[in-house]
Amino acid sequence: MASLRRALEANPDDAVLRLHLAQTLLSGGDPAGAITEASVALRSDPGNGQALGLLAAAATALSTPPASATPGAPAAPVAPAGSAAPPVPAAPAVPAAPPEPGTFDWEQAEHEVGSTVPPPFVERVPVGPLADDDAAAPVEVARETVTLADVGGLDDVKRRLEESFLAPMRNAEVAKAFGKSLRGGLLLYGPPGCGKTFLARAVAGELGATFMSVSMTDVIGPHIGETQRNLKAVFDEARGQAPTVLFIDEIDSIGMRRGALSGGGAAWLRQMVNELLMQLDSMSGDNDGLYVLAATNNPWDLDEALLRPGRLDRTILVSPPDPNARASILRHHLRDRPIAGIDVEHLASVTDGFSGADLEHLAVTAAEKAMMQSIAQGSISPITMDHLGAALREIKPSTVAWLESARNVVRFSNANGRYDDLAALLSGKKRR
Repeated sequence: MASLRRALEANPDDAVLRLHLAQTLLSGGDPAGAITEASVALRSDPGNGQALGLLAAAATALSTPPASATPGAPAAPVAPAGSAAPPVPAAPAVPAAPPEPGTFDWEQAEHEVGSTVPPPFVERVPVGPLADDDAAAPVEVARETVTLADVGGLDDVKRRLEESFLAPMRNAEVAKAFGKSLRGGLLLYGPPGCGKTFLARAVAGELGATFMSVSMTDVIGPHIGETQRNLKAVFDEARGQAPTVLFIDEIDSIGMRRGALSGGGAAWLRQMVNELLMQLDSMSGDNDGLYVLAATNNPWDLDEALLRPGRLDRTILVSPPDPNARASILRHHLRDRPIAGIDVEHLASVTDGFSGADLEHLAVTAAEKAMMQSIAQGSISPITMDHLGAALREIKPSTVAWLESARNVVRFSNANGRYDDLAALLSGKKRR
């Protein structure tokens, strides 16, 4: 498994290798990990039959009680790595489907499946226990110190954030006078590697709020009802720490279109989306002081209900960094390294389309070349424009493929004007 992951780090776009890892995870009893890897493969090849089959098989495995619950039960069959679509194991007899969201009998579900595993979080500052003795164990959150001043460039995005989100939240009394509730939902979308997570942290820092980050792997559970329970526990903890910025990364993985779901795991996936919608509406809780920020590379894959008023009703495009932002990012990644004669403004002008992650990779690659030269000559050789030029010949902007795939979305799926910002960005790229 470790060898597969190292190979993927070296070749992240190798779909065959990624699907082999997903199959290995599924065979090894980790369906949640298999779903993650298969979803990544589907982003680059939405029609991949093997990936779709793996996703369905893994979803079915998650919604099926584990084999260990029945002594002597045979393991669920899986397809060989080269097959077009793994066979979906026959589901054992289970109780009737639960009722609509809001009426699910959690006590009965807990009795059936036993205790649950609390969702892990990336931040490592422990907080007090939840009020509910039966809830998941304490989660870990943090207070953010990063602000928008720490975000290089992206002035238009900052302005949109200030107008649509931050100003009303900072001026609570004025907002209340105009009947605005102290809650919010905002969707950040754009190419990968352009700083959506960093922006979410900056928003938390601007508000002086607790920052909680959650992704699909933090809430997916193998037992019936566990995923919904984990989602509820996440939102309950966020409400308990208000003001809180709850950041849901890659929300398309837990908020996909319900109408497009089919196969053995469709019912389980729909229940997951339903629970997310219910928590955003907070039918049983108070969301005041809870600011939900979500990020995705593919907003067109989201269930439309997530984008209705009162949920994620504001959408902001986080585009590839502009020249000022690229210069700022390059300075940041070069500042603690030995450099000589670096023309950052020139580098910013020749890296159009580079994401923040691409620019970091550029700086690291140039540093590696300077390091190897230093080792060869026995003395420190600083990073120069020659090293950066050689790195530029190897590294290409990663946002181009995403922008090209987004053109059809703007052309055929922008009747409501939701992607006007994206249309303007693509128009500018085309003119250049």
